[in-house]
Amino acid sequence: MNAKKNSFMQMQPPMLKVLYALIPLVVAAIYYFGWRFLLVLAVVNAVGILTEYLMARTYSMKVTSSVLVTNFLFALSLPPTIPLWIAVVGIVFGVVFGKMVFGGFGKNVFNPAISGRAFIYISFGVPLTGRFVDPVAGTALRGFAAWTPSIDTVSSVTPLVQQAQGTEFALRDLFLGNLVGSFGETSALLIILGGVYIVWKKSANWHFIAASVVSFLVLYGALFYSGIQGAINPVYALFSGSFLFAAVFMVTDPVSASQTTNLGRWIYGSIFGVMTVLIRVYSGWPEGVTFALLFANMFAPLIDHLIKEQKKKRKEKKAATA
Repeated sequence: MNAKKNSFMQMQPPMLKVLYALIPLVVAAIYYFGWRFLLVLAVVNAVGILTEYLMARTYSMKVTSSVLVTNFLFALSLPPTIPLWIAVVGIVFGVVFGKMVFGGFGKNVFNPAISGRAFIYISFGVPLTGRFVDPVAGTALRGFAAWTPSIDTVSSVTPLVQQAQGTEFALRDLFLGNLVGSFGETSALLIILGGVYIVWKKSANWHFIAASVVSFLVLYGALFYSGIQGAINPVYALFSGSFLFAAVFMVTDPVSASQTTNLGRWIYGSIFGVMTVLIRVYSGWPEGVTFALLFANMFAPLIDHLIKEQKKKRKEKKAATA
């Protein structure tokens, strides 16, 4: 009993289940990009936990296990050649300004992991967009037998960009993740399996994922079949980049997302899906997920407020006519 009272970290079962769902992506990151990912993950976790601990002391609070989810999501979203010091800057910003300045877990408006990534994306554009590498090739062990992929294959062109330029990829490679990309965002198969697990364990609400994916496919399909330049096949687009990763593990964040009703969840997820497509097709940013998610985060409180007000008015109207 005393051990639980004095424990350093407050454990949250739903957050731990999300961590379990991310473990296959950690293994895949090592398999495709080498053991250096574990160093990045360890540094991000150490700095992220320390940062939350120092901030939590000012609120007389404990560190929560949600910071582990933030650390894992942030690390998995990084390109394989990311300098460690940039990863440190990103996770500090994410924990401090994406979470703790609002009062800690349960009070933050923005997703901490994506906040940290947005900051370093804006501040250090080249390392975040121009330092991607092909997965480790060679033996069946792939990255399990390597520290990092060969730096001779550094490229700024991801499959998402190449497809927009007309290059074709095998759907199998996009689905399995055997392509250039960030550490944990390339394998659609493992992301889907992780999503099934957290929905089954009730650590995530499926309405968020369904709304994100449906709105994404509908708008992308409309643009693609209308012949809009830069719009690629919607199925290939779904399995390219980090959209699926964010739709499963970030849009479903129990704090920064709309939580009032299923209608609110559908609206929130649809905002994310639509904004991702619009940014990908019409802006200079080929990915779109980072800013689309922050945009959706910003409107989540308003969505909840409007739905609550609408319900209140209906009740008052009903009471008046009774």
